[in-house]
Amino acid sequence: MSSTKTHSSADSIPLLAALAFLLGLGGLFFDTAATAYLPDLLGRDPALLERADSRLRGTQTAASGFAGPPAGSALLALGRAVPLLADAVSFALSALLVRSLPAAPRPVPQARESLLRQARAGASYVFRNQLLLGLALRPAVGNIAFLAVETVLALFAHDRLGIDAFGFGLLLTAEATGGLLGAGIASFLGRRLGTGTALTCTATVEGLAILGLAAAPNPYVAGLALAVCGAGMGATMVLGPSLRQAIVPPHLMGRVASTSRMLAMCAAPFGAFLGGWLATAYDVRTPLYTAAGLLLTMTAVTSTTTGNRRVEAALRAAAPAAAPADVPADVPADVPDHPEPSESVQERVVQDAVAAKRPSAGEKG
Repeated sequence: MSSTKTHSSADSIPLLAALAFLLGLGGLFFDTAATAYLPDLLGRDPALLERADSRLRGTQTAASGFAGPPAGSALLALGRAVPLLADAVSFALSALLVRSLPAAPRPVPQARESLLRQARAGASYVFRNQLLLGLALRPAVGNIAFLAVETVLALFAHDRLGIDAFGFGLLLTAEATGGLLGAGIASFLGRRLGTGTALTCTATVEGLAILGLAAAPNPYVAGLALAVCGAGMGATMVLGPSLRQAIVPPHLMGRVASTSRMLAMCAAPFGAFLGGWLATAYDVRTPLYTAAGLLLTMTAVTSTTTGNRRVEAALRAAAPAAAPADVPADVPADVPDHPEPSESVQERVVQDAVAAKRPSAGEKG
């Protein structure tokens, strides 16, 4: 009997892996399309995009960090399949809501391109642009660091801090609270410090917070460190995408977003492996110290590529050229109403004016 159950469980693993792959692929498509759609819906104003991304990020944090866990626990009490069924219903409702959004105008393709060619164009655009490359490296390296931490966080909380399951839930709540706060103040930080400096500061805060978590002597310091780390992550995940949405050309937005997303997703397994290996080979605190070092090193390396000057130059280059206010709508912006006379014409006008002031022959004497 037990061998039959074991055999059926083993047979279900490939099915679960296939479903997980499809869910990940669907999430990648959805996130990429959502990132590309927002500038079409709201325009390319950086301040407006920051406010929109801040509200979206705050809503996601509140739903996943506060509403999701208790709702999942309550549904699980009704049956093991009930949370999965509720999740499927939520996807269907999301699809209906997406269908209600206004359709964005489709750009007319100049030539048919394969998906591989389009992906290559997006990756080439990212790797040739230092600002976009810096924005893509931050979440990629960040995923390595944060997955290394998350892999051993429960073990660290239990063995080093003496936290039970309920206390561990409070730790995660502290992180979600910080993320909600960070998403709310991201626009303020961008205006106050400049987007480039704000991104450097938030990444530095994340690294120092993980360092504080590794050295935490008790659960209270650990909770504070996770809350600060969550605030840095929340602000970073608003400022980075909104800047990318403001500077990338519309026809490349989806390709650039998918490139950045793929880099981050591919980096995550390396972080999980690194965290598990370091905890096994050395100590459960070692992955946390390593993650802090990775975050601070990444911040130092990318600070030059995502500084305020480079950000402002990219925003100026992406801003559409504004036509003069006094030019009629039917006159092209590059053709003035009253063209300036050339230098030779100006000389003749001056000579005629001087001649007009001279007395005529009959007026002399």
